[in-house]
Amino acid sequence: MRIGVMIGPEKGDATRKLTRMLADIEWAESAGLDTAWIPQLPGDFDALITIALMGMKTARIELGTAVVPLQAQHPIALARQAVSAHTAAGGRLALGVGPSHHWIVADMLGLPYEKPAAYTRDYLEVLNAALAAPGTADVENTTFTVHNPLDLGPVSPLPVLVAALGPVMLRIAGEQADGTVLWMADERAIGDHVVPKITKAAAEAGRPAPRVVAGLPVCLCRPSEVEAAKTRANLILSEAEISPNYQRLLDQGDAQNIGDLCIAGDEAAITAELRRYAEAGATDISVRLLPIGDSLDELRESKRRTREMIANVAAELR
Repeated sequence: MRIGVMIGPEKGDATRKLTRMLADIEWAESAGLDTAWIPQLPGDFDALITIALMGMKTARIELGTAVVPLQAQHPIALARQAVSAHTAAGGRLALGVGPSHHWIVADMLGLPYEKPAAYTRDYLEVLNAALAAPGTADVENTTFTVHNPLDLGPVSPLPVLVAALGPVMLRIAGEQADGTVLWMADERAIGDHVVPKITKAAAEAGRPAPRVVAGLPVCLCRPSEVEAAKTRANLILSEAEISPNYQRLLDQGDAQNIGDLCIAGDEAAITAELRRYAEAGATDISVRLLPIGDSLDELRESKRRTREMIANVAAELR
């Protein structure tokens, strides 16, 4: 199982945030982590431009988006942007995409959010054709009519992962992509719902076994602090729970909220829980570092301890 870290969700002004993110990716590579995942938040940096910058600061670590909303740009535009970032990163991009949520697409962007699964299927058909460049992407489906020449293709295979939560999206991800990027999925949801459906779809489409990337908040703490960590997770990460997509995914497992998904405790407890995710079929873990403390210094020290522990655990679980 590959272990990676999520970089970028913390707030801050643009200059200081970029400096911190570049320092974080240099640490992640030097610590031996396999991957780093950059979320595309509605009011934040462009994830693919950020990855291009990170790629020029590193040489080995895989850099993934988690995830780019599809509705914000035409698939040809996304393909060009992805190929550019992939090239800048030396062929180390994993392109995570998804149909996002109504509260982003409709409420924030003012775009239609109708039949997101069908839209994703049509979008991936164009995106995959564009990523097969050089050549012409010739696709006509319900949503797109595209006849677009492309002179440049990816410098190496560019994996596409789809945020797939329900049965239809998991089938689409298995048929047309290289795996899925998850948030709000516990071990049972992954083992009983996600892995069987996406693996079956990939096999029937003649594709390799898909990657399953589980995003999880993690906090290294004393056993007496576990409940405080779960409470903090619910405090700062619960906004996603308003999405019906995530609610349906929670219904597939035992967790009721993001606090239940938080992996907190000492190193042995965290390692044991990550092993359970591997046994459920997760191929990758994207760690959302969750520091706890009553002051800025305590939060920084908690984050430092947690990320150093994750580097140790990654070497053990690899």
